[in-house]
Amino acid sequence: MSDRIFEDRRTALEEAFFAKQNAELLQKLRESEQKSTSRGALSLASGITDEAVLDEVLALGVSAETWAAFSIAPLVLVAWADGDIQLQERAAVLAGAEKAGIMPGDTAHALLDQWLAEAPGPALLNAWKAYTAALTAQMTPTARGALRQSMLAQTEKVADAAGGILGLGNRISAPERAVMQDMAGAFGD
Repeated sequence: MSDRIFEDRRTALEEAFFAKQNAELLQKLRESEQKSTSRGALSLASGITDEAVLDEVLALGVSAETWAAFSIAPLVLVAWADGDIQLQERAAVLAGAEKAGIMPGDTAHALLDQWLAEAPGPALLNAWKAYTAALTAQMTPTARGALRQSMLAQTEKVADAAGGILGLGNRISAPERAVMQDMAGAFGD
């Protein structure tokens, strides 16, 4: 009888052990799938394809939704740099917003509409620079450089959308270039 009790307890212990291991493996699988989904969404919103950079950004708590606000502010700031937004600049900002996943009807789009209707004050630039400095201080130089390059490429599209004389010549104004350089400095490199 005692051998049977011992055997039953051993079996129960084994089952408990393997059940715990299976639960842990299942949890790891779910986390891996969630990370992959999050990485894909962030990649779509940011245009970043390097998985190592995406993993670093995700590890810092930046989601696709956070990225939308992070990426749209520089576009708006460059568009307003010379005091007004031209039709082509507005279209470029809206295209950038759509690429970041901000669609009409979203709360973020309502905020964007407000920013496009009336120039946001210097508080937006200061907040964006502070967030960027804090975010990128924890990143590797490679990831920081990739984010900086992504931001500059997007803002250059907005700055280049209008300007020049009859659309010819240097289409990026001195105030737009100054804002872009100021924002690039927030990356610390």
